[in-house]
Amino acid sequence: MIKIAIAIGLFIVTYSPHPQIAEVVQEDAPAYAKWSRLAIKQTQSNYPKASIVDYLYMGSAANNGSTVATFRLWLREGKREYGVVVRVTYVTETEKLDSVKFHEIIPPG
Repeated sequence: MIKIAIAIGLFIVTYSPHPQIAEVVQEDAPAYAKWSRLAIKQTQSNYPKASIVDYLYMGSAANNGSTVATFRLWLREGKREYGVVVRVTYVTETEKLDSVKFHEIIPPG
């Protein structure tokens, strides 16, 4: 009896449909994911010799029909490490890109 229960349990676990879980995970992507990818891509374009070693979403602020999503990326270029704050501005209603601005953060020392 125990062997049959174990066999049925293994069958259920092994052959249960997992794609439904993947669909749920994809739907739960954060709202800023699109702008995050853009910030990373633009940073790689503006700093082609640097590698991105860290990333932080700092938040979004809406004002007068537009939203500014702010990200901080930490870059390494040879022995030099520095941060870049990327501000992505877009029209809130249409999500049309307005601008991407960069501000370097030089660490003390």
